[in-house]
Amino acid sequence: MSKDFILPDIGEGIVECEIVEWLVAEGDSVKEDQPICDVMTDKALVQIPAVHDGVISKLYYAKGDIAKVHAPLFAMDVDGESPTQSEEARAPATTEASSEADEHLEDFILPDIGEGIVECEIVEWLVSEGDEIVEDQAVCDVMTDKALVQIPAKYTGKVEKLYYQKGDIAAVHSPLFQMSIAGQSAEPDVSSAVVKAQTNAATKPAQKPAASANETKQLNKKAVASPAVRRKARELDVDLTQVPGSGKNGRIYKQDIEDFLNETPSQTVSQDATPKTPSTTSVGSSRVEPIKGIKAAMAKQMVASVSTIPHFTFCDEIDLTKLIAMRSELKEQYKQQGVKLTMMPFFIKALSLAIKQFPVLNSQVNDDCSELTYFDDHNIGMAVDSKIGLLVPNIKSCQSKSIVDVANEVTRLTEAARDGRVSPDDLKGGTISISNIGAIGGTIATPIINKPEVAIVALGKLQHLPRFDEKGNVISAAIMQVSWSGDHRVIDGGTIARFNNLWKSYLEDPAKMMMAMS
Repeated sequence: MSKDFILPDIGEGIVECEIVEWLVAEGDSVKEDQPICDVMTDKALVQIPAVHDGVISKLYYAKGDIAKVHAPLFAMDVDGESPTQSEEARAPATTEASSEADEHLEDFILPDIGEGIVECEIVEWLVSEGDEIVEDQAVCDVMTDKALVQIPAKYTGKVEKLYYQKGDIAAVHSPLFQMSIAGQSAEPDVSSAVVKAQTNAATKPAQKPAASANETKQLNKKAVASPAVRRKARELDVDLTQVPGSGKNGRIYKQDIEDFLNETPSQTVSQDATPKTPSTTSVGSSRVEPIKGIKAAMAKQMVASVSTIPHFTFCDEIDLTKLIAMRSELKEQYKQQGVKLTMMPFFIKALSLAIKQFPVLNSQVNDDCSELTYFDDHNIGMAVDSKIGLLVPNIKSCQSKSIVDVANEVTRLTEAARDGRVSPDDLKGGTISISNIGAIGGTIATPIINKPEVAIVALGKLQHLPRFDEKGNVISAAIMQVSWSGDHRVIDGGTIARFNNLWKSYLEDPAKMMMAMS
């Protein structure tokens, strides 16, 4: 079977390379891992190996040509593989196409759907073989280790073949499905289409559950749910096709399963006349659950951070009494304008103001600690406890945004993250992070730095505690504990203490923060 070799990512930010030398010729037999050619990027000379045993059938470029990343580099006849049904059908399909308005078959190649992502799980096919689809129509939902992504069609046509089943793992840059296309010759940017679809999904406000479950939930026989939800359903022996989903298009969440079980105890009894008695054999038993998706990605990230970055922690308390009073005065005013004014925008904006005087907090160090890169943009990330795991979207260019602009971004990213549909661009490029662990509980934490950043702060829960005022009188103050973790390779204790004091001064005296913004 003739198979195209797709030129993979050969370096961050590299989109093309020059063919320096072909090490094989058309007709040559090659072995797996045998070098095929040398290519020159703007960073290094890279050797491209074969991924199969076989015979080179075509070289798509000549020596000296510029080859595009994610485009076919060469074709080869793979040993031990016979032509698939779809390929056997290509010849008659092509012949038929000449008389039927240039209709032809084309494989949809799964594009890059996030930085560092090489595979994803097929959560749900939204089309079937034989279906007619239009450009930008959603074809399937896939789960990466970062988010739930919807893959759109790039042409109008007919779905001929689905290469994967629901639950299968699909590799990036490999065929996802095949479709027949009439009169189409243009090659649009597939990656851009996916990013566009993901961004559109992320910017849609999350649906708020109403008081009545009947009004917000719908029964979906396709049982649209994430892998984690399906796993929970299997553990509880629940048929997902019977569970009303509260999400878009009837998508089922874990809470929907719990609500279903709580609402139907009598039905369970009536369906099974003999009640099940607890098995004594379950005592002392265990179960094994694979770690994958976002949890697996977070595990790798945290291990890399702790094992390569010497952390140190600095703790302090902040009196937010004045800030809370000012927010209370402004909250209703901005609510009428559609702005949700929480405390987080003030923390973020004050952090950006402090970074201007301490730019080392907005830097990144290379692996061997020989270079330090400073960033002009303050892309401040905020950890969100989503349905699919911990996500850290970041607000871009906080230094040039107002409090209202930051507040709108906080609302958008929080709602998108909780729904698991954050745009890949919103997850990239963070320079410093905030973890609001106090929203769940606890006062002091030891946060782990989001590598390659150099600092992170954890916010504790707000407490009303007795404190002394300037006259020595005991008063009730709104106190929050904050915990900093810094990269001790480039930040010392004195630097982070002085930085925290400046940040703290903006939060304790909102008038000072407003003056600094002007």
